[in-house]
Amino acid sequence: MSAYFHILLYILTSVFKSPQRLAAENVALRHQILVLKRKHRGRIKLRGLDRVILGWLARMGPTVADAIIIVKPKTLVRWHRLGFQAFWRWKSGSVGGRPPVDKELRALILRMAAENPLWGAPRIHGELLKLGFELSQATVSNYIRRHPRPRGQTRRTFIDNHRDAIAATDLFVVPTIGFKLMYGIVIVHLKRRELVWTNAIPHPTAEWIAQQITEAFLWERAPSHLIRDRDASFGAAFKRRLNSLGIRDHPTAPRSPWQNGYAERIIGSIRRECLDHTIFFGEAHLRRTLKSYANYYNRARTHLSLAKDSPVHRPVQRQGNIIAHPHLAGLHHEYARTG
Repeated sequence: MSAYFHILLYILTSVFKSPQRLAAENVALRHQILVLKRKHRGRIKLRGLDRVILGWLARMGPTVADAIIIVKPKTLVRWHRLGFQAFWRWKSGSVGGRPPVDKELRALILRMAAENPLWGAPRIHGELLKLGFELSQATVSNYIRRHPRPRGQTRRTFIDNHRDAIAATDLFVVPTIGFKLMYGIVIVHLKRRELVWTNAIPHPTAEWIAQQITEAFLWERAPSHLIRDRDASFGAAFKRRLNSLGIRDHPTAPRSPWQNGYAERIIGSIRRECLDHTIFFGEAHLRRTLKSYANYYNRARTHLSLAKDSPVHRPVQRQGNIIAHPHLAGLHHEYARTG
């Protein structure tokens, strides 16, 4: 009974409609009949031309949209949005824009990401700059579909003003395959983030740490200030050695590791990029690995704080074939040009 009532109501309201509106409703109904006459298995499948016709007719008024019953109103709205997106994509794509990235460069980015799973966009971008490629870090991030890691800690005004004369040191723990604990030491110069010295021992003492300071800095290279934490290993022998070398001791405040941020940051890099991916068989094995990582860190690894340069300056190479030099048994690679 309700169906007859709707038909009667439609006839009465048609008297007040314009001929154009009635023609549009007629076309919409006829097109839907043509769609339904097709052979369908299960759900009705609409073609691209069907979407264009029905979407265009729905724009002529709400009564025409109500006459379209084989699709939902929200589907018509979605078609409109997709149509506008396609239109403006075509409109904006025909004028200027950024130059496309070469296919070979895209392949090189993917190769670096595959060969170095620990690297993010900043590290890959630094390597590409050293190979003479001019592109942004955001472009590299888009192609590897990864987000750059957040920045590490920064220092305050005193550090910025005296960076050339400041070094930092800290100890860290490394377990071996036999569940023995080894203690490593890092000494970093803040000017170029250079990993000046690294070593390891089962039981660090103040005398041993003092000897590491002596071996790390020659008399003419000794910094004016040394930042370290309040570990008990930095005892009286260590302090006497600093005084003899003319280095001022700067222990951090209690429970404030952020005050020794440079040493903490480099220890974090050593763990993430080396120690967490290696099983150590003993003291000699750990020492060799740390020495190898220090060589890679200073001469090959690019740094955000150094404008994507390494602590030991790497010149930009623009000519020649690109080859990869493995470091740490292939855990990291250094890319250079030959020929």
